[in-house]
Order: sequence, then structure tokens, then C-alpha cells
Amino acid sequence: MKSTPAAPAQPAAEEITLRIDGGQPLSADTVAAVTAACDAAEDLQGRARVVVQVSGVPRGPWPDGLTVTLVSRWERTLRRLERLPATTVTVADGDCGGPALDALLATDYRIATGSLRLVVPVESGGTWPGMALYRLAGHGANAAPIRRAVLYGTPVDAADALALQLVDELTDDVPKALRIAADRAGAVSGTELAIRRQLLHDAAGTSFEEALGVHLAACDRALRRATAGADA
Repeated sequence: MKSTPAAPAQPAAEEITLRIDGGQPLSADTVAAVTAACDAAEDLQGRARVVVQVSGVPRGPWPDGLTVTLVSRWERTLRRLERLPATTVTVADGDCGGPALDALLATDYRIATGSLRLVVPVESGGTWPGMALYRLAGHGANAAPIRRAVLYGTPVDAADALALQLVDELTDDVPKALRIAADRAGAVSGTELAIRRQLLHDAAGTSFEEALGVHLAACDRALRRATAGADA
């Protein structure tokens, strides 16, 4: 009987750490920090893992330097983070709002402590209408905790965040949770993960007929990689 060759082991991922303080106003420095992490991950060509540490909520009124241009740059940078050819993992602690909430919702795997509260900031008679609202709605626009957060700024506590799959796990042992997350993703190439992630995101708004060609192309790529691995 012909044996099936084992899949080639993936090289160990290099970890890139990014810290985002939601208590600090969104700034060009915040955008630059995320951009630098994305640059580093892309340079590693699928061999990176990005760990994003988030906490804090905005304090006081919107800062004078906050403009639509800056917000647009931030949202586009988050979209880049969301599409990286790398596993992205968030560790969230305490109240998380503003840039911290934005980054949390743009990552693949989300670890939180029991003190977590997701907070949509409120100022000038309304909640902040950024793309965090879009991502929250993707987890259940009619779910009461999400509706209250989007409309009134009511915090989503840790238990509701877990139930609504806004976070993947709650833990009091963050290092252990990070090790398990790394082991889980260890057999997956970051470039291949990015393709699966995009297929997953597109599925909700794409018909079977429209999606078929893209999925077949991905299957062809997987078969070619397997053949190349067997011949190596």
C-alpha cells in the first residue's frame, strides 16, 4: 500500500507585538504603529503571528486633531490588519473602546480576561459611528447587547461578548491561552490563512455560483502545494 507523504512542517512563526491603548486619542502615531506591525508581518511572508494587546477607553470629548481624513487612514489600516498573511491574536483586558475596540474586532482570535467590557464611546449626543459598529453588527445586529452598545453606548460585558462570539475565550491565564492559540495555528501558513479568511468573509454576501470559481482556484492552489511538498 502506498503511503501518503506527511505534510511539510511549517516553520515557527515569529511573533510581532502591538499595543493599543484605547484611552489615548486616535492619532497619526496610532496609525503608524499598526502600519509598522503590518509591514513587519508582510515582510515575513506568512511566517508571522501578530499579538495585539488592547485596553482602555476614550476619555473626554473628541480631540481637536481628530478628522475624517485621519479616521479614514485608521480604518484602511485596520482593514490591512484584518487581511494580513499572518495569524492575528488579541489579548483584551478591562474596558476596551475606541482604537482598542476597533483593533480587537479586526483580528482572528480574541482572548479576554474576565474584566473585559466592550465600550462604544458616546460624545455629543451619540455613539461613535465608526466601522466597529459594522463589525459588531456582523455578530448579530438584533442581539440586545449589541443593539444597546451601538445605540446607547451600553458596555458589553465579558459573558455577553463570549456568548455573541465577539471574543473566542475568557481566561485568567493569558500566557497559557496564547500558547494554545499558537499551537492551534502552527500548522497553517499565514498566506494560506489569508485566503481562507477572505473566503469566509465573502461567503455571507456571495451566491454559490459566484463563489465557486474562487473556491476552485483555492482548491487548485492547495493541490499544487501538496504535490510540491510530496516531491520535495
